[in-house]
Amino acid sequence: MVSELDLERPALDGRLFDPLFLLALALLLLLYFTCDGLRLYFTLRALGYRIPLLAQTRLVFINLLVSNVTPMATGGGVAQIWYLRHQGVHLGAATAATTLRTLQAVFFIFLPTPLLLLLLPPLRESPLGDQLAAYLALFAAAYLLFFAVLLWRMRWLLATADQVILLLSRFHLINQQRRGRWHFFIRRELLRFRYACRAFFQGQCGYALLAILFTAGFLLALFSFPAVVLWGLDYDVDYGLTLGLLVVTTFIMYFAPTPGASGVAEGVFGLFFSALVQSGDLVLTILVWRFLTIHLGMLIGVPVTLHTVFRPRPND
Repeated sequence: MVSELDLERPALDGRLFDPLFLLALALLLLLYFTCDGLRLYFTLRALGYRIPLLAQTRLVFINLLVSNVTPMATGGGVAQIWYLRHQGVHLGAATAATTLRTLQAVFFIFLPTPLLLLLLPPLRESPLGDQLAAYLALFAAAYLLFFAVLLWRMRWLLATADQVILLLSRFHLINQQRRGRWHFFIRRELLRFRYACRAFFQGQCGYALLAILFTAGFLLALFSFPAVVLWGLDYDVDYGLTLGLLVVTTFIMYFAPTPGASGVAEGVFGLFFSALVQSGDLVLTILVWRFLTIHLGMLIGVPVTLHTVFRPRPND
């Protein structure tokens, strides 16, 4: 994929240090991080939980760090669940909150993607062609099926958990006492998960709507970074087009097996934008985009996570 793009080595551009451009990026970053925190905050409020502002801020950067060093961003939610447990949130409710937070983003990304694949010229004319749409549809169906089972077929998960515990007991990996404790714990937390999900959809609508609103704001900020960078490089770009291309790029990143979608994100972005941006500027745009949306948050997340792990303060 990279060889097809024939990218040039990037050169640092002085236009990226223009005060107005830096101010625009700073405001966009503020919106990006703030909305990321508030979408989980209001999801938790809809479930009946309220955590301190400092703890919520830490959650943002813990998630950014851990999700981007684990394949398919699987670790971010686990790390947030672990931290929420230390904030007094039950395991089932914490799992429900991070799941619902993910589902809100999935809704905004997955729903328009099929139309964008058909309507946007850079996607229709992509060298990947029809194969891209077929693979994406397959992955999307599997992804949504998993969440459908999680939300609406809880008894399947309960039955599966019972069988796993029984199997462990038969192979004498756990004793009868531990088998009973595990059975009770898993069933209790799965039922709490189901109750929390129902509370989000049937409880206080105001908090749920705010969670969805800030999810939309978070994604809008995330998808706006390339357009702002290209404007800073004096490109007359179509904002709607760049927004659509970023939606599909992010959709593909959901299924990338590499940590933080490394390699996949850069390759897909370059493929989609190669007809719109000169080669040297394209590489520079990719580097700035990835640094601002991924690596900056990870750099902040390193000291935040280390402080949280080694100096836990449940009541901060």
